[in-house]
Amino acid sequence: MSKEHTSIHDFDINLICEYFSNLERQGPGSPEITLRALSFIDNLSEKSRIADIGCGTGGQTRVLAQHSPGTITGIDLFPHFIELFNSKSRELNLQDKLKGLVGSMDSLTFQNEELDLIWSEGAIYNIGFERGLNEWRTFLKTGGYVAVSEASWFTEDRPAEIEEFWMDAYPEIDTIPNKLAQLQKAGYIPIASFILPEKCWTEHFYAPQVAAQEAFLKKHAGNATAEGFIANQRREMQLYNTYKAYYGYAFYIGKKI
Repeated sequence: MSKEHTSIHDFDINLICEYFSNLERQGPGSPEITLRALSFIDNLSEKSRIADIGCGTGGQTRVLAQHSPGTITGIDLFPHFIELFNSKSRELNLQDKLKGLVGSMDSLTFQNEELDLIWSEGAIYNIGFERGLNEWRTFLKTGGYVAVSEASWFTEDRPAEIEEFWMDAYPEIDTIPNKLAQLQKAGYIPIASFILPEKCWTEHFYAPQVAAQEAFLKKHAGNATAEGFIANQRREMQLYNTYKAYYGYAFYIGKKI
């Protein structure tokens, strides 16, 4: 049975990687929001070990590196993202405290209780919120922190169109109280949660895509798959503009018990 609309999961991963490598951020957020979440973390020192899992090209990771002590390892599945991550780290002279490695978030190679902080902006959905919190907890020291942003419902009831979109894109989307309960059940004290403001989507995520989409379509002129991918991105933006009262991203910060 064919679907009326496709989701991002239906497209070639290399095409997706090429498109998002041209953007500063691969998901909703902003430097201010990264710093707001960081303000709830109080255990960091120059000896601290931090991991940014699903770091993309490292927009948020560089903000962390510039405003926190310790060393940071960025992990992402896509080699080109990591190439850009490390290149930009060198440009900013951050290479001594910031290193990107190619790796999968479901087979991390950190030692047990090695990390003081695990960070993940808009990426834990790749493994699933509950699974990620449970599996990554092993790598955190007791008293260490996890800080992740995650797609979340703002209301108990939603219009059918956006409900269907998210059930296809990410069935684990849930309300903020339910996400906090999952965080606690996974063995963390919930320290804070807050909703990302609308401009994290409109100004920092969708607006930069307008020029990127035109360049992408020009490069791939006549490629039906590339055109379909851009149509999918534009539909996602339209859905957000229509239904933003019902969903968005929320940050969740927890402390390992």
